[in-house]
Parts: sequence; structure tokens; C-alpha cells
Amino acid sequence: MIVLRAAVRGSLVPALSIACGFLVAGVAVALSGADPIAALTALFQGAFTNRSAFSETLIATVPYIFLGLAVAIGFKAALFNIGAEGQFYLGALAGVWVGFGLHGLPAIVHIPLAILAGMAGGALYGVIPGVLKARFGAHEVITTIMLNHIALAISDYLINRGPLGDPHASAPKTPFIAASAQLPIIWPDTRLHLGLLVALVAVPIVWLVIERTTFGFRLRAVGLNPTAARAAGISVGWTVVGVMAVSGAISGLAGADEILGVSHFMPPTFSVGYGFDSIAVALLARSNPWGILPAAFLFGAMRSGASFMQLQTQVSADLISVVQATVIIFVAAPALVRWLFRIRESRATPGSFAAAEQGAA
Repeated sequence: MIVLRAAVRGSLVPALSIACGFLVAGVAVALSGADPIAALTALFQGAFTNRSAFSETLIATVPYIFLGLAVAIGFKAALFNIGAEGQFYLGALAGVWVGFGLHGLPAIVHIPLAILAGMAGGALYGVIPGVLKARFGAHEVITTIMLNHIALAISDYLINRGPLGDPHASAPKTPFIAASAQLPIIWPDTRLHLGLLVALVAVPIVWLVIERTTFGFRLRAVGLNPTAARAAGISVGWTVVGVMAVSGAISGLAGADEILGVSHFMPPTFSVGYGFDSIAVALLARSNPWGILPAAFLFGAMRSGASFMQLQTQVSADLISVVQATVIIFVAAPALVRWLFRIRESRATPGSFAAAEQGAA
């Protein structure tokens, strides 16, 4: 019962932040002269009303789960990994290369190889800002932002003028991956693929790594107080590099999953901001791996329903960006939400490591 009450208290501010986000979006729609009730109803219909819509919502949720987990791991170590977008691209490039470059393999071998390649590509790209921070003190926000642009340039070169381009295609893109590398469909007559189950399995694995392993203890200790962690014998530098590598590997997994499960090829620019949106997912979940699931589902539903909303009501799909931005503002300022709704702040037990960690998250 105590755990349940704590969970409810912990989810109250994020839930109210979501409500505030939709309220502000509704006001924006009303000011534009459209009907906010009709717009939000159409958004809901586009995300949930039938089998096809719901399956597309789940498909859109999958990369948010992976990338939200990747960003949340960084947050736990007080690292702001804005490079999930670039790591997503490198993972997709590695995955598509293995997907179309290897032939004659059974699916049970080809799919894991492509996924591992994607994870390796993302991990290597995540290690770069980790090493720069650990060795030279370069802030990860700056380096990961710059590496995002470099990843886009690498993708553009390799597909437009490099070895990954399909010479027979009318528009720049890679060849289609082999059938043996495509993720199986798990819901007949839809596009919903095995990646959803992989994402669901990733959540408890990440939670176990963070909460029940030596590596997880080290990253949480570094996130809470790097000076104290160093005094306790923890290598802060190696922990930073390791966290960025793991975060990059999960981001790369998201990119490979998107190729193997959805598109089956890669154009020069195929991401639609998943990496940046995942920052909001992790913030909304307060870096809790279990909280990533509902947060990712919410963002997947908004992304899936936005096009239908625009088609039905002529309200721009960019309204979703208004909701996301407003939610981030309220999540980043929990004191504002508590003040608006007159919520008393719960007091942590003095000396509680878990309570202090929750506050840091």
C-alpha cells in the first residue's frame, strides 16, 4: 500500500503536466479559430479508433521506448545525452548495411546480426562524447549536438554518393534489406512487428541494470555526487564513458529496429525527430524505466493521430509540438504545477539514498 501511494504521488505531477499541455494546446487551437474539442477528438480517433490506427500507434511507440530508455540512463548519471538522434542514425546505417549486405543467412542469424550492428554503431558514436567529457571536460550537451549534425552529414554522404546508395533507385536511398533481416509481423494484417516485444523486454532489463548491478550503482552514485563517488573509489571517467556507450547502444538499437521492422530501407534523412522527442519522454517519466512505457505510448499516440487530426479538422499537426513543449515546461518546473493545483510536496525520509536519487531524477 505504501509503494502504491508513493507511485501515485510520483505520477501526479507528470499527469497534471500532460493535462496542462493539452489545455494550452486547446487554447492555441481556439485562438486560431478552430474547435479544440473537435481537434482533440480527431487526435484520439486517429490514434485509437480501429485496429489499423492502434497498431500504428504501437509502431510509433517502439522507438520512443528505446530512445526514452537511452536518455533516461544518461539522466541517472547526470548526463544530458542530446545525441540520441545521431546515435539513432548511426545505428540505422549499421543495421541497414548488414541487412542488405549479407546474403544467404537464416533469419534467426541475420536479424540478431543486424541488431547487434546497430547497437555497435550507436555505442561507438556514444563513446565519442563520453571520452571527450571524461578526458577533456567537454560538455556532453555541446558535443552531442554537434555530433547529431555530423551523423546527418555521414548519412547523406553514404547514401547519396557513398557505398550505401542504391544505384538503381530514382531517389537517393539504400537497397532494401533482405527478407531474412526483416522483423516478423506479430499482428496479422498490420505493420506491427517484433520490435514491440523487444522494446517491452528492454524496459525490465534496463531497470535491472540501473537498480540491481554494480554498474548501475556506480552510474547512480556518479549522478548524485561525482566527488563523493570518486572518493569512494569509483572511476567517474570510465563510468561516464560506459554510460554514454550503453545509452548510444540503445539508441542504435532503435535505429536498427526502425529499419528492420518498418521501412526496410534508409533514405538520407528518415528520422522525424524521434531522438529529440525522447528527451521529453525521459523527462516525463522522471528517468524511471517503468515510467518510459506510458510516456512513450502517449507520444506515440500523438504522433500517430496528428495526421488524421489535420485531415479531419485542418488543424496543423504541429499542434503536437505545442503539447510536447508545454509538457516539458511543466515537468521541468514541478513547483509550478504544485502551486497551480495546490499540491503539498512530499517530504523524503532524511538520509534516504532512494529518496535523494528520486529527487535528482
